[in-house]
Amino acid sequence: MAFRNRDFSHVRPLSRRRVLQGGAGAGLLALGGLARSGGSVRAQDESLVFLSSQLAPIAEAEAMRNTILADFEGDVDFVPEDPGPFNDRVQAEAQAGEGEVGVIGGLHGDFAAFVADGLMMDLTDLMEELGDRGLNREFLELGRFGGEETFYIPWMQATYIMTARREALDYLPEGVDEAALQTSLTYEQLGEWAASINEAEGPRFGLPASDDGLLHRYFQGYAYPSFTSGVNTTFANEDAVAMWEWLRNIWQFTDPQSVTYGTMSEPLLSGSVWLTWDHTARLIDALRQIPDELVTFPAPRGPSGLGFMPVVAGLGIPNTSPNVEGARALIEYLTRPEVQTLTLQEVAFFPAVEVDFPEDLEAGIQAEADAVQQMVTSEEALPSILPIGLGDQNGG
Repeated sequence: MAFRNRDFSHVRPLSRRRVLQGGAGAGLLALGGLARSGGSVRAQDESLVFLSSQLAPIAEAEAMRNTILADFEGDVDFVPEDPGPFNDRVQAEAQAGEGEVGVIGGLHGDFAAFVADGLMMDLTDLMEELGDRGLNREFLELGRFGGEETFYIPWMQATYIMTARREALDYLPEGVDEAALQTSLTYEQLGEWAASINEAEGPRFGLPASDDGLLHRYFQGYAYPSFTSGVNTTFANEDAVAMWEWLRNIWQFTDPQSVTYGTMSEPLLSGSVWLTWDHTARLIDALRQIPDELVTFPAPRGPSGLGFMPVVAGLGIPNTSPNVEGARALIEYLTRPEVQTLTLQEVAFFPAVEVDFPEDLEAGIQAEADAVQQMVTSEEALPSILPIGLGDQNGG
């Protein structure tokens, strides 16, 4: 079923499958939903510092400040930080016993270290207040970290997909058409595709391999699981060797400038790259500008299945928060269905609640959504949770 209007929020195909672990901790099971509800807490008048490891790129941060937070009844100072400074600030305020940060937005892995150190408030009562929104059970289990207390409320979700310029379709391997890209493309076929493009046009495959790129997520959630059915315990076996041989082969057909690419939208727009993989939020600029010239599709399948990495971001309150009432109000606000839809439209992070998408959902967002649904509903899907416990090494 295509991801049209509201269907994606109800997809829960992963609950019956093992989730691959990128580190110790609970597994991610589904992309799921909350029902519509009004808020029950009100913000205080004082300013609220919202520290986030997400939405750090300038365009995303400005969309957050100027559009997504525009209707919140309170003064919010949105402070996005890279993983190192983000972790350092939370830890420093905890050590000082007081701080300025009122609410934290981060990935599941970000919260794991804070929870282990006892830095986060229990939000079980807030979760119960929001219960009529249909909070997803799997997401809530992640936020409990194996216990009874809830340390973060689901905020938004994303993943990584592939995108190609339409001219690349002329070089598809024998037996592969555009429809097959959605359901059965293999890593072997992807390599053949890149080779065919290279022979006619030069190296047009691309990966986000700069220091700011997310190539590490490609290994953690895509290549290793797809070839080896694991990460930590399979990194040195014969299946892993096959994965590295595949990468060595395709690298000769890869745009040499890939080592400078932090996001793949620009090279797609310029035409220097025709075929790529990246985070949905980092592909959206190209899909917004030239949606009719691009095709989106799931990551390929390997010998062990379709490895992919769902990404869950949550909202939590540190024990040192100077404005708990405002923090709770902000969490209530950001999880409203209409704000979740606005977040999707502005920054291409998908809802963590059940929403009614607008009929005129922009083409680029719809293209990403369709590719994501094909991936998460695949019978071969092997979802891998983000690594836990890496601290300031946990980028992207």
